[in-house]
Amino acid sequence: MSSILQRLRDMPNRRTWLTPAVAVAVLGGIVWLQLNLRKASQRTLLAVVALAGGVTLLQFPVLGPFVVVFAALLVDYSLGTGTAVALNVATLLVPVALALWAASELAHQRFRLTPSRITRPLLLFLAASLLSLWVGMVLWDPAVPRPENILFVQLGQWGVFAVAGGAVLLVANVVRSEAALKHLVYAFLALAGIIVVGRYVPGFGAFIFRYVTFAYHRAPFWMLLTALALGQLLYNRGLPVWGRLGLIAILAAVLGYSFFDKQDSASTWVAVAVVVVVLVWFRYRRLRWLFLIPVLIALVTGVLTDAIWEFAGGEDEWLTSGGSRLALIERVIEVTLRNPITGLGPAAYRHYAAMQPLAYRGALWITPAINSHNNYVDLFAHAGALGLGLFLWLMGEFGALAVRLRPAARSGFMSGYVHAMLAAWVGALVLMMFADWILPHVYNIGFGGFQASLLFWLFLGGLPALERIVNREAD
Repeated sequence: MSSILQRLRDMPNRRTWLTPAVAVAVLGGIVWLQLNLRKASQRTLLAVVALAGGVTLLQFPVLGPFVVVFAALLVDYSLGTGTAVALNVATLLVPVALALWAASELAHQRFRLTPSRITRPLLLFLAASLLSLWVGMVLWDPAVPRPENILFVQLGQWGVFAVAGGAVLLVANVVRSEAALKHLVYAFLALAGIIVVGRYVPGFGAFIFRYVTFAYHRAPFWMLLTALALGQLLYNRGLPVWGRLGLIAILAAVLGYSFFDKQDSASTWVAVAVVVVVLVWFRYRRLRWLFLIPVLIALVTGVLTDAIWEFAGGEDEWLTSGGSRLALIERVIEVTLRNPITGLGPAAYRHYAAMQPLAYRGALWITPAINSHNNYVDLFAHAGALGLGLFLWLMGEFGALAVRLRPAARSGFMSGYVHAMLAAWVGALVLMMFADWILPHVYNIGFGGFQASLLFWLFLGGLPALERIVNREAD
């Protein structure tokens, strides 16, 4: 028996087709159960899937990211917690997959994290957030009402940070070859492509949307999809014709959704536009000035700014959204200055901000339920200047890593991936100014929307994985 298990463990290293084949078999089994066992209770179905999936992931840890991608996009099931916070399957799968990988490594007596400069700021950020939670509890103002379930909610907020970091570590450690990373990217593009293109197919769109999760409606999903699809289209010269046609179809669906169907969602089309600009900028270096000079002229003359202003909704949109957000941000910063070093603790600022009415343009919000709608301000309130500084350090390391990998990834899939994640990294930094898109606030975008940003963190973990692969090949 032990020899059989050993051969199964060794097979993914020998046959690159086995990983996607097992992934398709497992995910296909889940879909079959969903479609054919309608009379079975959800708990029974979940238990069967969890048992089969756990055994499979223990033998093939590299399948963990595949299952997370599938769940984040198509498993629309949440577990109630007795509060307003519900946990979805994708979020729960990350620590489970990470634990099963660790168990597999320990069983083989070879546990070791992938060496990377992102590990230290990531772990320090998580530790600082826990410190902020403890300090916030100790220094909680007695005059501020403290809900009975606040500790659970705060741990949930810290859990968003931890799961995001866990997604990075999962891919960084289980993906050990370019082929495995390629399979993961192509699996995401295929699945997401079926969803976004199928939306425009009469009859099929209604069928697929019975299973699509809330990730589809969130800006990070569209940003990441644009980055990975356009990155491969522009930089991977080895793609077959049918692959290029598929990517073009995906990008056409993305542009139709972002700039026409959801024009009122500035977060979506701004993130998509930023990603496109970054990828085109690096791809066509000799033509940069041909693009840059007209843009500068349009900016100086005001033509571009006026066009963007009107496209975004103009004065009406500013009054209803932009200006009010500044008022919300001002209130959150004001209450956080009680303890600017470690902040008020994860998810605590709403209760402090509700203590006084909020006035805006003649209206008075007596008991405001405030969200800053800005990820940087949120992080300052959650974990203070300490936590925000560590997060910026972490993001800086990701950007630096992508830049360092560019010379080693001159062509093919690897080049497309590195440039895609560099563009997605820039897009995420911009997107964080529009709302809590990248590390959601549990009282706002929450765990439902976190499924979209979870995908961003998951694929960001491919950068340290690729760094290890490149260093190993160099040795």
